[in-house]
Amino acid sequence: MLKTESPFLIVNPKSYLYGAESLELARAADQTAADTGLQIYFTCPYADIRMVREQTKHILVCAQSMDPLLPGRGMGRVLPESLKEAGADAVFLNHAENPKTVSGLYAAIRRAKELQMITIVCADSTVEAKAVACMDPDIVLAEPTDLIGTGQVADDSYTMETVKALHGINPRALVMIASGVSTAEDCYNVIKLGADGTGATSGILNAPSPAARIREMAEAILRAKRESMQQNRVVRIMSPLQKCGGGDLVRKKCVDQSAV
Repeated sequence: MLKTESPFLIVNPKSYLYGAESLELARAADQTAADTGLQIYFTCPYADIRMVREQTKHILVCAQSMDPLLPGRGMGRVLPESLKEAGADAVFLNHAENPKTVSGLYAAIRRAKELQMITIVCADSTVEAKAVACMDPDIVLAEPTDLIGTGQVADDSYTMETVKALHGINPRALVMIASGVSTAEDCYNVIKLGADGTGATSGILNAPSPAARIREMAEAILRAKRESMQQNRVVRIMSPLQKCGGGDLVRKKCVDQSAV
């Protein structure tokens, strides 16, 4: 099974793009993934999944939803096996534009796991996100619905508190903050605040060059992650120094011990 990586970016054209236009943007995302090494998910309509999968190598192709049914009866519903067979690596569930009941959501997560598909599960609030985290999805997308498509990101406190709460409940689940994210700077900020990943729809599609915007976002995410890792390393080194105190010899001994 493919493994989720932190950080990541989700390019989510929803149903604004299909066919040739969907494939064109998918190829741009694929090239960025190849050049940067960032894990990039690309959502597309069901009918485009096989085409996108066969003509890209580095992105994770993501279905927009699915139903928890088994092969057999279920006319008009989305069979998980059909998505997997077409080449879907992941699936969105419970998006604000296609919500599920609690029982339906839990069943869909279980079916996705049976087929080794990555689950990206949406939640409208921190409270709902906590409940979703208990269902053991791979990624929890915690986004206030009223900010979707507005270009207005959630405030810093929401991001930090949500990330902390969800990691406390389910350390295995990655946390995505995305509502209102529209620029590379937005991506940088949410990763610096502790989110594992982010993504966008209108912020990419409405850019002068959607392909360039994807690359800008990817580079900003990776820069934020590098800086966070460097800051964490400094903290780990300085902590024993502060505890030791004393002269240069003592501090050197502490540094040597912390580097072991």
